[in-house]
Amino acid sequence: MKKIAASLLLAICFVTAVKAQEQPDTKQLADNLYERYEYFNALKIYQRLAEKSNADGLVIERIADCYRLIGDYENAEVWYEKATGYEIQPIDHYYYAEILLRNKKFKEARNQYKLFYQAENKEQLPFKLANVDSAEKWIRSPSVAFTIHNQQKLNSKYSDWGLNFYGKDGFVFTSDRKVSNNKKDTYNRNGDGYFNIYKSENNVVSLFELKTKGNPLFDTKYHVGPIVFTNSGDTAYITITTTVPRKQLPTDVKTPDNTQKLYTRRLELIVATKVKGQWASFKSFPYNNLVEYSVGNAALSKNGNIIYFTSDMPGGEGKTDIWYCQRNKDGDWEQPVNCGKNINTRDDESFPCVNNDMLYFSSNGLPGMGGLDIFGAKGERGAWSKAVNLKYPINSTSDDFYFMMKSDNTGGYFSSNREGGQGNDDIYSFDYFKPADNTPGDNDPELVSSKNVIAEGTNSAGGVSKSGIYGNRNGANNNLNAKVPSPQPASALLTLHKDDAIILNNIYYNVNKSDIRPDAAAELRKLAAILKQRINIRLEISSFTDSRAPSAYNMILSQKRARSAVDYLVELGINRDRLVAKGYGDTHLLNNCTKGEYCTEEQHQINRRTEVRIISE
Repeated sequence: MKKIAASLLLAICFVTAVKAQEQPDTKQLADNLYERYEYFNALKIYQRLAEKSNADGLVIERIADCYRLIGDYENAEVWYEKATGYEIQPIDHYYYAEILLRNKKFKEARNQYKLFYQAENKEQLPFKLANVDSAEKWIRSPSVAFTIHNQQKLNSKYSDWGLNFYGKDGFVFTSDRKVSNNKKDTYNRNGDGYFNIYKSENNVVSLFELKTKGNPLFDTKYHVGPIVFTNSGDTAYITITTTVPRKQLPTDVKTPDNTQKLYTRRLELIVATKVKGQWASFKSFPYNNLVEYSVGNAALSKNGNIIYFTSDMPGGEGKTDIWYCQRNKDGDWEQPVNCGKNINTRDDESFPCVNNDMLYFSSNGLPGMGGLDIFGAKGERGAWSKAVNLKYPINSTSDDFYFMMKSDNTGGYFSSNREGGQGNDDIYSFDYFKPADNTPGDNDPELVSSKNVIAEGTNSAGGVSKSGIYGNRNGANNNLNAKVPSPQPASALLTLHKDDAIILNNIYYNVNKSDIRPDAAAELRKLAAILKQRINIRLEISSFTDSRAPSAYNMILSQKRARSAVDYLVELGINRDRLVAKGYGDTHLLNNCTKGEYCTEEQHQINRRTEVRIISE
């Protein structure tokens, strides 16, 4: 689970003192473990107690809580339903509602929210009910701007999240996959391992090596990750759970019966630099404060002069906020500044990621679908546009976070603990394509600045095909570098016969548009002249796209482009009965540049083409 990094206030807690007393009974032992956040161990004992005929409602409630807090939402729902048969605390109706929403039980979630909010905080009920409504609506009408893919080569049965780019072709990410069965390597909150940083190079996943042995500031005893790098690649900012000695940390929590005193190991940022090719030099970010608050989850502006991070430091808008620091002329970081009310709410904001002038982050305090939702806002420092929800399928009723856009804005990666994954949190990739106006879809969000948008539709150029040689309409050629003939001028139609096809030269379109450009108009005028010579032929005008946009959108765009070409030919005097407009979208690729497959722009361009085929003569 990544909740320790999401909320920051969740802590690793240990017993530091126990009052002299009799040996605790079984329930007291379970309660002690629960109060120390050792939910995995507490759950086992509570379950044994629940098997007894006289089990009370508190035990049932605690089992539901433990399942929720270790991320087993299906079992949490079962046990919260059982708990409602007892006299439970009002907060349990809230937790039950959150679980029901996560599990897409919308009607039941509304009822449980009403039971909780009818007693107190009635003003918050409309917000929660609106989240349920949004979740239902957006799932029914998903954004056509995205296609998502589970990154199975990176994910495991454990929690894998927080992907960042590393080097030319590699990735780094955070995972709590267990490296041993040693008890000291087990995080007692959920029974899995502690978070650590892993790298993936050439599809091989291995531990990201940090030379911390003997370092008084930083070792890998507790949670490590995520990590983000400067553009130069020689400096990194790592989020860790502090490993300073216990005596340096104050006792800040006492259990209700005063049998335990607990202390908190907060998050801090570590600045790492390379020494002789190894990550071996570490220093503390200047605004860490292990006594009062946490700092973590860093993101850097392109030039490295602004750092954004998450903290629960005083002076914020809510529980955890996104802050920034500006680097001064001496290279030092100036005092932290809150990113403001367009970003931060009275609840949790975290996991900032920066792409050009866009800030992506997660929040459970802005209108969404439940859990953490991913939002985008344009601006910098403390001046931001209104945050935009990225909607479904990027967001879900679960926790969605750590949204990382590629530099060319054609896609990227994010993390989610949605159902259907391989583990608790999984890493997903996405392809992004901003639809044109009036394209069917539910208010697709504007994710990127107007600069440097590269997506399907920049050109509809390609090679030439002749039926039986190259025009394979039954599937993709499995060669990424398929050898194709050059595009042909319209005059090539003079030599073709029935069922023959060519890919026309110079039939291009602007991004996301189907309007006929001047260069395309010139070629269509030549085609009209040929059709006036060969008055007995009937043509199919076919448009094709590459695979990077969602298939439903590609089909719509290609049909509009083919229809525009036909309409233009009709304006030039060609009888419409002689022309058939057909859009094929990305259904007939000429190479293996399928969704999720890395291809160069040149390889994708092969699939962006306009064909003409003689139907009859």
